Amino acid sequence: MRQPVPRTEDGRVNEIITRSPLSPLEGLALLGAVALVGARWFPPAARPRVTLAAGAVFALSAVALGVAGIRWQMLPVLAGAAFALPFAVSPLLRRRAGRPVRRARWWWALPGSVACVALIAAGPAAAWAFPVPVFPEPSGHFAVGTHVVQWTDPHRPETATAEHGDRRTVVVQLWYPARKNPAGAQRAQYLGRTEHEARTVSDALARYAGLPGFLVDGVPRAHTHAVFDAPVAGGGGRFPVVLFSPGLGGVRTQNTAWAEELASHGYVVAALDHPYDSAAVVLTDGRTIDTKIASTGDDGKDDELAVETTRIRAADLGFVLTQLERLDRGEVVGPLAGRLDTGRVAVTGHSLGGGAALQAARQDLRFDAVINLDGYPRDPDLRPFPQPVLALTQAVTPETDPRYLPRLTEVLAFSTATSYRLTLPGTAHLTFMDGPLYLPPVPSMVGSLGRTEGPRTVAAATLAFLDTTLRHEPGDLAGALSAHGDLSVHRPGINR
Repeated sequence: MRQPVPRTEDGRVNEIITRSPLSPLEGLALLGAVALVGARWFPPAARPRVTLAAGAVFALSAVALGVAGIRWQMLPVLAGAAFALPFAVSPLLRRRAGRPVRRARWWWALPGSVACVALIAAGPAAAWAFPVPVFPEPSGHFAVGTHVVQWTDPHRPETATAEHGDRRTVVVQLWYPARKNPAGAQRAQYLGRTEHEARTVSDALARYAGLPGFLVDGVPRAHTHAVFDAPVAGGGGRFPVVLFSPGLGGVRTQNTAWAEELASHGYVVAALDHPYDSAAVVLTDGRTIDTKIASTGDDGKDDELAVETTRIRAADLGFVLTQLERLDRGEVVGPLAGRLDTGRVAVTGHSLGGGAALQAARQDLRFDAVINLDGYPRDPDLRPFPQPVLALTQAVTPETDPRYLPRLTEVLAFSTATSYRLTLPGTAHLTFMDGPLYLPPVPSMVGSLGRTEGPRTVAAATLAFLDTTLRHEPGDLAGALSAHGDLSVHRPGINR
């Protein structure tokens, strides 16, 4: 049975804030800085003790942060305390030297104190806007393990390079049901196998988005709920498989919260890095492959490029499914031999990856179901296909995107199975990935559902669809989906 997610009386997910945007050490530095500024306003007899205590707390925590690594969000705190420090310490030194103590009148000191406090307050505000992401606890009864593999397709040349004999290589990360981890088990680094890889990928994603890398320096500090190479859950059963392709320039880990939630409910998620398309792909030999995808400024050429990129991704997805079948048979090395139910497979993707998932399903009937997370279909050769589709979208109108809904409706009509389009209110394009966990809560960017409700809602709708299409669990799928948003049901032969 699934554990219920806490909700408010109106049925919305109740977000429980369990972690401050500041670490304990950063909190101590903040406290010391504020006390250093506020010491001026204590009674005269208490000022020396407050100043000394505040200065000691601030200095020690600042030194410790320097050793551990200072986030840019703490720089306003350090600056505010540095401005206040001479005014706080000077009276103590004059008194110690036996010199008369002269203090500025309160009407002179007040603006300076307010300015310092405002500068210090900018620190926690910035940490709230750009936090170290805290991943929601998976609600299923399985613990989650994760494993990274690299596979080369000997039959496909790499078209992004001119090197003779170069073959298409993909990096795949698996999230799977695992045995309960011992207390204190090291949780997996977000964005990479190591902190170095995580920082490499984080910097590349920032460059791709046109952001200074320091703005998201908290992202590679994060750890998820999975444990690398944890023992697979016992019982000997086989788990349905879900393949995932990220957005244009996206990386295999961009939907980690979603993948962990699915794995905790008994699915194996295999997410791909697409070299020369993903912002950065770190290979097992240490080489980093940066993206070669860039806008040309010409809509026609960009559309052609997107079609070609989607075609390559669809082939990547089919190749990875073949490798997973070999992994299950024990023909390639991996922890999941004999545990993958490759007769029950869904193909999914976000944005461009959603279009690739639709194309892969049409080309490869080994896929049993498709989930498109806010992606535009790019398949130039539309033909009927037998798999049911769940298309999760933000609110799209003809004014915001005149092409999207007609194209998506056209594609769904080609499915010979009942398919669904679910519009999730309060979402934006980045709601369908981990973005709300670490980007500023700007509705046009990450939606208005908060840090964790958006990812939870996307995962809940995904699970409802997968449980019905892959596990054939009884129940009212349309009713379950419509509880999350505005549902359109596309029945074969009716909407075409």
